[in-house]
Amino acid sequence: MDLKLSPVSMPTTIRPSAGVRPGASAPAQGVGGGFSGALKTALNSVSASQTEATRLQQEVQMENPKVSLEETMVAIQKAQIGFQASLHVRNRMVQAYTDIMNMQV
Repeated sequence: MDLKLSPVSMPTTIRPSAGVRPGASAPAQGVGGGFSGALKTALNSVSASQTEATRLQQEVQMENPKVSLEETMVAIQKAQIGFQASLHVRNRMVQAYTDIMNMQV
């Protein structure tokens, strides 16, 4: 069994800037759009991963000899991990919003 996983790299829109000092002006909002762009990109990636896992699962059910069960299971696990990470981010954002709304002024 030959299992090759592609390396995971951080998208350029959410990489920390090396040359920015505290107090310096923030860089202009580029293609990514800051946090909202990074979040949208991550959600699109999770959605694509789930779609690919579903497609592979259907191919295995149709007994396509070109699609292996191992490849399908890895794709399903990747989609599940991505979804769980998205769910944790959402829960943290809701908790942060609730904490801010409950602050005394």
